[in-house]
Amino acid sequence: MPEPTEDATYRHEDWYAEELADRHFVRCSFFHVDLTEAVSQGAVFTECVFGNVAFNASRHTDSAFTRCTFKRCNLFEAEFTGCKLVGSSFDQCDLRPLRISGGDWSFVALPGADLRGVRVTDVRMREVDLTGADLTGATLTGLDLSGAQLHAAKLIRADLRGSDLTALDPTVVERAGAIVDAEQAIVLAQALGFEIR
Repeated sequence: MPEPTEDATYRHEDWYAEELADRHFVRCSFFHVDLTEAVSQGAVFTECVFGNVAFNASRHTDSAFTRCTFKRCNLFEAEFTGCKLVGSSFDQCDLRPLRISGGDWSFVALPGADLRGVRVTDVRMREVDLTGADLTGATLTGLDLSGAQLHAAKLIRADLRGSDLTALDPTVVERAGAIVDAEQAIVLAQALGFEIR
C-alpha cells in the first residue's frame, strides 16, 4: 500500500474512468469531482467527504470507504463488490440503480433513501439505518440485517429471502408482496406473537 494522501481537498476535477488501484486517502474532501466510470481495486478512503461527486457507472472491488460522508452524490449504475463501507452515511444521494455484492456495510446510514429496485446480495449490514427508506421492488437476499433500523421502511415486493430479519417488526413497515422463505416466515410470525407448533 502506497503512502496515504492525507487532508487534501479536490474540487471540480475530472477523474473520468480513472483507475484507482490501491490508492489510499485519509480525511480528504472531494467536491464536484467526476468519477464517472472510474474503477477502484483495493482503494481505501478513510473519513473522507464526497460532495456532489458523480460515481455514475463506477465499479469498486475490494475497496474500503470507511466512516465516509456522501452528500448529494450520484451513484447511478454504480457497482460495489466485496467493499467495506462501515460507518459511512449517505444524504440526498441518487442511489438507483445500485448493485452491491458481498462486503460489509454495517452501521451505514441510509435514512429515507430511495432504493427502489436496487440489488443487494450477500452483504453484512448489521445495524444499518434504513429508517423510512423506500426499498420497493429491491432484491435484498442473503443479508445480515441484525440490529437494522427498519422503522417505516417500504419493503413492498422486495425479495428478502435468506436475510436475517430478526430486527424487523412487521407492524412498522410497508410489506405488501414482500417475498420471504419458510424459515423467515416463522421468525416474522413469532415477532407478531404467534406460537409455532
